[in-house]
Amino acid sequence: MLPLHDILVVSCEQAVAAPFATRQLAELGARVIKIERPGEGDFARGYDTTVHGQSSHFVWLNRSKESMALDLKTDAATVHRLLERADVFVQNFAPGAAERLGLGADALRARYPRLVTCSISGYGPDGPYRDAKAYDLLIQSEAGLVSVTGSAEEPAKAGIPAADIGAGMYAFSGILAALYDRERTGEGTHLEISLFDSLVEWMGFPLQYTAGGGEPPRRTGTSHAAIAPYGTFRAGDGVEVVLGIQNEREWTAFCAGVLARPELAADPRFDTGARRVEHRPALHAEIDAVLAGLTGAELVDRLAAARIAHGRRREVAEVLEHPQLAARDRWATVDTPGGPVRTLLPPITLPGRPPRLGPVPAVGEHTDAIRAWLDEADHR
Repeated sequence: MLPLHDILVVSCEQAVAAPFATRQLAELGARVIKIERPGEGDFARGYDTTVHGQSSHFVWLNRSKESMALDLKTDAATVHRLLERADVFVQNFAPGAAERLGLGADALRARYPRLVTCSISGYGPDGPYRDAKAYDLLIQSEAGLVSVTGSAEEPAKAGIPAADIGAGMYAFSGILAALYDRERTGEGTHLEISLFDSLVEWMGFPLQYTAGGGEPPRRTGTSHAAIAPYGTFRAGDGVEVVLGIQNEREWTAFCAGVLARPELAADPRFDTGARRVEHRPALHAEIDAVLAGLTGAELVDRLAAARIAHGRRREVAEVLEHPQLAARDRWATVDTPGGPVRTLLPPITLPGRPPRLGPVPAVGEHTDAIRAWLDEADHR
């Protein structure tokens, strides 16, 4: 029996942040009823057609849920029949839309005191940005993530929807905390999660660095603004290996065991972390000169022997075949309306209790069954 087996979640969700949060709940055993627009459903269903004709985003975010097609403007009664039995209500409507539909937090909390409500928005329920569009790239830009990502010449957005994922995870953890609190108090509560707040929290190191030093951390590609050597280096056969040397002990071991140049550790340009950052181009030149004479396999062997933190810079297709995922049996198969797909197991593992890995639903696939369940429950 999974921890959330008796929890009912009703979610008026679309795009990424809210579906990501509720998928985590579903995989821990919660019953998640996803309310979708009749016909088109969640607009994320149309992002692309790469997975058996379906959206890669939607397949990623919506396994293990039930889909109910419902016009919220004309059938509010059905929503409230669900909410009478629900433990959690999640929504990521545009600002003010929940209130206009009679689904605002204040109204729901008054009517259903044990209900945990969670609103996910771009910038929060007030402030000058309240009504601003809040696509992931826009939030990454406003939160400063783009300014610290990329190369020295060109900023870049993160290659994944970082703001959406951050907000989804804070919603997930907040809901768990609220459910625990309800066990002690008997009362639900309301959670306000914004993409902007979530991503600004993740920007803690750059914000502290800038506030303390007066200058923002420099964009350094895969390198680090405050640590060197740190980032991607290339062996003579073209294999790219990522290094992370974070203290003087490791630096000394790296010079002796990997570069075979122990005297480099005491070079006055490189004998402290700050000096290595200051003289990064010269440092990289010294390292590159040695690595050019090594194969990738030789370099990895030396790094392992010297106990230096390292990793391969892998392309996405290589991650699909990553030996660690294979060795730990981290892949599973789930059904989708377009056919079965390989998918990763959730990161949260419970010994002896496998996660729920139910199919990805078609739009409104469970509408009739949910209505029948409600009718039956009403007549008990």
